[in-house]
Amino acid sequence: MTRDSQREWCVVDLLKTTAEYFASKEVDEPRLGAEMLLSHLFGETRLWLYLNHNRPVSGHELEAFRESCRQRLDGRPVQYITGEQYFYGRPFTVDERVLIPRPETELLVEHAAGLLSAGRDSHPEGECRVLDIGTGSGCIAVTLAALLPFLTLSAIDRSSQALDVARANAARHGMLSRMDFLEADLFDPDLASRFSRPFDMIVSNPPYICETEWEVLQPEVRRFEPKEALVTPGGIASYQAICRAAPAMLKPEGLLCLEIHADGASKVCALMESEKFREISVAKDYAGFDRIVSGRLGV
Repeated sequence: MTRDSQREWCVVDLLKTTAEYFASKEVDEPRLGAEMLLSHLFGETRLWLYLNHNRPVSGHELEAFRESCRQRLDGRPVQYITGEQYFYGRPFTVDERVLIPRPETELLVEHAAGLLSAGRDSHPEGECRVLDIGTGSGCIAVTLAALLPFLTLSAIDRSSQALDVARANAARHGMLSRMDFLEADLFDPDLASRFSRPFDMIVSNPPYICETEWEVLQPEVRRFEPKEALVTPGGIASYQAICRAAPAMLKPEGLLCLEIHADGASKVCALMESEKFREISVAKDYAGFDRIVSGRLGV
């Protein structure tokens, strides 16, 4: 966005000019980015921008917006600039300590919630416990807690900084009393010993990018998002560790529900089969790629 100290800006003109400037600089999703930054400036929704398109923008607001635009032009993701990402219709605090939640992960939550609800219909009494491995921002665990009031959840991450973000998001959505957080590594061979009682489900969106793929990811991902939340040896090591540990942490006939790399379904299914899981199924994302693998522990 070019500087014009004499011009009086209103919302619609500022939005149009910013989107065009972002496009000229080949910024991803220029219109959406401009809308998100401008709505964040006012503390309002994107719809509000269009309902108040003639609202004047003060000099102080304009300078704050320009600073946000400078960060975006430098490649910083919009979500880290605003400090927020919506997930399953709820706002989650995010920053460089955690991965930005993706829309595909909403399918993991939807799939897991469906399995848990079906199980609750069959066994309406008793405690229902879920473990979220590699919780990051806490978006999966917090959303499941909000959707299914009968759940109690444990969320683990090897990053204490990520756990701070997850706790804050649990508190933000009033779910803290039904959740506990533990600093733990999914590669710890004694992970199961950290829990005194088994779980009804383990859910995870673990790192699944192979090291060789890292350099071809979008620059803003490589520069700003935590690599350890994305990359795992061979692209499969996280699944190997989770599948090995899961039987010792699940109740008989407990469920394992995993988000996967688009081409990883066959490998993950084979790993689950090797650890005596059955009723293994694969669900696709909106683009038609394999995205979720789930199974039930055999008895």
